[in-house]
Amino acid sequence: MAIDRTPVLKRCRQLGIDPVVMGINKESHRQPKRRRRQESEYGMQLREKQKAKFIYGVLERQFRGYYDKAMKTKGITGDNLMSLLECRLDNVVYRLGFARTRKEARQTVRHGHITVNGRRVNIPSYQVKAGDVVAVASKAKDLLPIKEAIVASNGKAAPAWLEVDIEKLQGSVLQIPVRNQIDLEIDAQLIVELYSK
Repeated sequence: MAIDRTPVLKRCRQLGIDPVVMGINKESHRQPKRRRRQESEYGMQLREKQKAKFIYGVLERQFRGYYDKAMKTKGITGDNLMSLLECRLDNVVYRLGFARTRKEARQTVRHGHITVNGRRVNIPSYQVKAGDVVAVASKAKDLLPIKEAIVASNGKAAPAWLEVDIEKLQGSVLQIPVRNQIDLEIDAQLIVELYSK
């Protein structure tokens, strides 16, 4: 399996992402380099695609698969793409506050600590649907990383399309998110333009 080992803060600086989006509360004190050339249209499209891939932790082949699925679904392709990425199980675990970062959420899912509708699921790319109940497995409720994540996210509210019950360590998917419920600054239309060339 391919792994991106680029330091997170460096990649955030390259793509113009606030590290808080990645779940990291560190600040870089380096001064950003001034760009000498104006960025081309292709460069902007590529950067938006790289930003989406980096935030959700998806590699090119899988991302292309999401794009193809979004094209076949009714509606605006860019909005469908963002909804598909947002409905990944690892992202939902992060959004519910059971992990501090999406990478930590991915590992939590891979280790079998998460259940969907009472069944253990260890596939981070599993697509949740409206009405699904995502919970921490009973054996994993005392794990230190999950407890730390809950303490860290205590003041942070879950998005409107999710409902979380911290005491039971479970959350439910109220609906599939629409574009205005996704708080990430990604211009999905530029990604669609890039792939449609």
